[in-house]
Amino acid sequence: MYLESIGKGANQLRKVMTKNSPTILTGLAVGGLITTVGLAIKATPKALELIEEEKTEEFELSKLDILRITWKCYIPTAVMGLASIGCIIGANSIHLRRNAALASVYSITEATLKEYQEKVVETIGKNKEQKLRDDIAQDTLTRNPVEDRQVFVTDRGSTLCYDALSGRYFLSDVDNLKRIQNDFNHGLLSEWSKTLNELYSDIGLDPIEMGKDVGWTSDHMLDIRFTAKLCTNGKPCVVLNYIIEPCNL
Repeated sequence: MYLESIGKGANQLRKVMTKNSPTILTGLAVGGLITTVGLAIKATPKALELIEEEKTEEFELSKLDILRITWKCYIPTAVMGLASIGCIIGANSIHLRRNAALASVYSITEATLKEYQEKVVETIGKNKEQKLRDDIAQDTLTRNPVEDRQVFVTDRGSTLCYDALSGRYFLSDVDNLKRIQNDFNHGLLSEWSKTLNELYSDIGLDPIEMGKDVGWTSDHMLDIRFTAKLCTNGKPCVVLNYIIEPCNL
């Protein structure tokens, strides 16, 4: 029983360390770099002492002579520096592998969602599918009442709009938003990719943290569905839903 508990504890510890390995390696790298500087400072007086012992009035020490005399003093410094660099490379490598795995999962999920949406339209018909989307848009407004939210004034229209992706109400104009969508997609043809924050900038909204890493590409273009619904205060509102969700860039 005691050995079993130790085994479970070790297993749990291994899982925690694996999950947090980039953070642990980064912490070790920072500590290692600080220690490297300390070791270098500590080794310098000894190195200077050795140089002084080898100095003669007849001959001046060359750089190669100084290196030959002092290199052993800096062995701990070099070892610690290399270990710190290894931790940095290791943490970066883990991040790259995890990001690649996330991108792969996202692609699979996106393909599955698209297939599901097409199957829904095929099964219940386009009109019923549209009604289903409209009901979802209405539920979204009900769950996020405008009375409890800030309404952003963009100076680009007076129609109340709701961005389902960021959960923000703002004033704009449907024709203006459609023009922004067309210009955005036109830009994708020459720039290949544009971020979500670039779209928000065009709309007149502030950027969000997620918006700098996701967006659309020339083969994954922006497609917004505009749905007119009523807010909880009885005012009409245009809900922006993204038929093609932004992807990782």
